[in-house]
Amino acid sequence: MRVTRWDRDAARAGMLCAPLVGLAVGLCAAVPGCLLLLAGAGPLLAAVATVAVPAVLTRALHLDGLADTADGLGSAKPPARALDIMKRSDIGPFGMLALVFVTLAQVAAVRELYADHWTAGALAVAVAGLAARCALTLASRAGVPAARPTGLGAVVAGAVPARAALGVVGVAAGCCAGAGALAGPYGALRCGLAVLAALAVAEVLLRHCRRRFGGVTGDVFGALAETAATTTLVVFTLG
Repeated sequence: MRVTRWDRDAARAGMLCAPLVGLAVGLCAAVPGCLLLLAGAGPLLAAVATVAVPAVLTRALHLDGLADTADGLGSAKPPARALDIMKRSDIGPFGMLALVFVTLAQVAAVRELYADHWTAGALAVAVAGLAARCALTLASRAGVPAARPTGLGAVVAGAVPARAALGVVGVAAGCCAGAGALAGPYGALRCGLAVLAALAVAEVLLRHCRRRFGGVTGDVFGALAETAATTTLVVFTLG
């Protein structure tokens, strides 16, 4: 998609529509996994294919942000020094560990859900994609500062009115609960709780990053998305 205009108004519109993009990514991720299952492949292979799709579609942007944020947080350096570490192109030990554990958690969760039924895995993956971008919408709300004067974080930080962000999240959670209701009342409850749990965990990470870095960066947004997606998938495996 070609970007013809990039300013605060465009950033606001983009972050408000982010959950729709996440839903599209989640649905695309579920397709190869379900096709492999229907073709007779095992749930583990299907889970690996599913987890790989978002990384390919986003050019690993969020995974890169996760690794850089982990390196910055793990460095225990002052904010300015930690931000410099995050801007480097290499990945340190904290970033590598974060990538390994988060990817393994996602594959393990999706594998377990696919082993139950392909529809359970597909629903969870779609909801995870939506919840991941809902976390970005909330992180873009007014009152959340940028850690740097330039970069992606500076463009989108505080661009979304708080009420609008909460409204988008409420609609997204309601839609997820409605989709889960097709499997019964428990399905609706589980979908709704998965989104809320993902956003709660992402909010904890966001507050920690604000304390450590003084605000948000593009890398922090990536870390929030991966954290929310992983939390969603884990919640779906419970019970």
